[in-house]
Amino acid sequence: MGYNVIHFKSLASTQDKAKEFSKKGLSNIVIVADTQTKGRGRFKRKWHSGKNGLWMSILLRPKKAENLQYLTFAASVAVVKAIKKITGLKTSIKWPNDVHFKKKKLCGILTESVLGKKNIAVVGIGLNVNQKKFPREIRNTAASLRIIKHRFYNIKTIMSEILREFFSLYEGFYAKNKLDYVAKLWKKHCDTTGKEIIVLAKGKRLYGKALGIGKDCSLLLKLKNETIIKIVEGDVRIRY
Repeated sequence: MGYNVIHFKSLASTQDKAKEFSKKGLSNIVIVADTQTKGRGRFKRKWHSGKNGLWMSILLRPKKAENLQYLTFAASVAVVKAIKKITGLKTSIKWPNDVHFKKKKLCGILTESVLGKKNIAVVGIGLNVNQKKFPREIRNTAASLRIIKHRFYNIKTIMSEILREFFSLYEGFYAKNKLDYVAKLWKKHCDTTGKEIIVLAKGKRLYGKALGIGKDCSLLLKLKNETIIKIVEGDVRIRY
C-alpha cells in the first residue's frame, strides 16, 4: 500500500486539511505543512508549530473504526525508531501520546476519527526538529532535536523515515488486527509503566503507580489504597 504526500507552506491545521480531503473520498495521504497557525494537541490545546518543525497528518481508512488508540501507539513507536536511526538518540514514550527526552517533550501525536464518515482516521504528528528556542510558556518543558544534538536535520528525511516505520506497522500489524504486537513494541519504549505518577483526569488529581495498559490502551493506575482504576483520558506527570 502506497501513500501520497501533499505539501503546504502554511495551514491552519494539517488535521483539519486532512479531514477536508476525507470528504473527497481520499485516503492514504499525508498532509504536511511548514507552519501551522492553529495547530492543536489533545484537549484542543494550542500546539506551537512555527517553522523548523515537522507538522503532518496521515489520512487513513482502516477496515475497523475501533482501536484507533493503537494508531497513536504505532505512530509513537515509529517516531522513536526514526529518531534513533537518524540521530542516535534513545527517546521514550509517555502514555498515551508523547515522545520525550530527559523529561522534555519532543513530539506529540493526535489521532482523531472523522465524524459522520465511516472508518476514517487522521493521525497527526508534531515533532520539534530544528527549533533553537521556544515560547516562554513551554521553554522549560519542550526540546528539539537541534537543541539536544547541536546540529541541523533534514525534515524531509525524518518525515520519510517516520512514515516508513509507521506504514510498516500499520500494514503489517494494525490492518491485520495484530494489535498485541503493536502494544508490545509500544511497551518496550514506554517509560510510564512502573513509575509513580500523578494523573490529571476529569478535574481530579490522582496519585499512584502505573501498572500497565488495558486492551483499550487505557492506563491502569494503582492508587495508594491498592485500588486499581482505569484511566482512559488524562494528563500524566511522572514522579522521577
